[in-house]
Amino acid sequence: MFIDQAKIFTKAGDGGNGCSSFRREKYVPFGGPDGGDGGKGASIIIEASRHLTTLIDFRYRQHYTAKRGGHGEGNNRHGKNASNIIIKVPIGTIIRDMEESIPLADLAEEGATTIVAHGGKGGKGNGKLATPTNQAPTRATLGTSGEARWLHLELKLLADVGLVGFPNAGKSSLIAAISAAKPKISNYPFTTLIPQLGVVSWNDEQHFVLADIPGIIKGAHTGKGLGIQFLRHIERTTFLLLLIDIGEFEPDDAVEMFNALRAELQSYAEGHFQLDRKPFAVVGTKLDLRGDDSRLNQLQSFCAKQHIPFFTISSATREGLTLLIQYIGTTLTTIR
Repeated sequence: MFIDQAKIFTKAGDGGNGCSSFRREKYVPFGGPDGGDGGKGASIIIEASRHLTTLIDFRYRQHYTAKRGGHGEGNNRHGKNASNIIIKVPIGTIIRDMEESIPLADLAEEGATTIVAHGGKGGKGNGKLATPTNQAPTRATLGTSGEARWLHLELKLLADVGLVGFPNAGKSSLIAAISAAKPKISNYPFTTLIPQLGVVSWNDEQHFVLADIPGIIKGAHTGKGLGIQFLRHIERTTFLLLLIDIGEFEPDDAVEMFNALRAELQSYAEGHFQLDRKPFAVVGTKLDLRGDDSRLNQLQSFCAKQHIPFFTISSATREGLTLLIQYIGTTLTTIR
């Protein structure tokens, strides 16, 4: 199951209390203070890991409580520091404080970490509180409390290219044809219910990552359909491919489909990311079902007038795939 949002509660460990103690040794009539300090409470750390691809683990466990530090003891013995808790999340996870609604970290690289709850400091023992004017303090200080907060975790997939289109536009067929990904492919809307990633090799040892986003429908930016739930995953992509069905069995006008799709992306992008700065190309899919070429010619002419890169492919016959892969790879190399 693909889960890309979660909330968790984190409570760092409290610091151990300091100890109030005095030396008691034979033949030492004036033993001084020897109470040790308390240990530090455990902090809670979140770390990005490439071995995870979803936040589903947090559906079954929401509360993370760290251990407190050990109390100080006599003979200047320091309390034990508690071991930190490390929580693993997928690369691309954004962490926000739910109460203050502020971002705390964006873990976009393997091994990136952030401390989300700091452990409490240990209290001072009376051995450390002695002064020239108070050489035998009888008090010790308490450890401080560890931080506690509710966090909102949001996963945004890291991919080079995002495939965007209306249901049955051929996104899953394309990613299956040019990568090792095995998405479900069927002749009904919303076959793809979760984002799919595929790695595409090109030019010998080079590669790029494709993200197949579930189909978008008109009004997706307002919450209709499945698209709005996963549109956030195109925010991190470098390049977009807008897939338009040019097959003769598609009833809607091809140019109108492009304009509607572009409008949905634009509406979602307001306040989220700079869509106008994200390069894209249009791909006419199902070339093997193009019929009399009327839809193909219509969309091709429109893209030429708008100076939009345009490609035609058939995932079934693999026509046009090599040219498209070379174009994507070259464009990404230039952007990088």
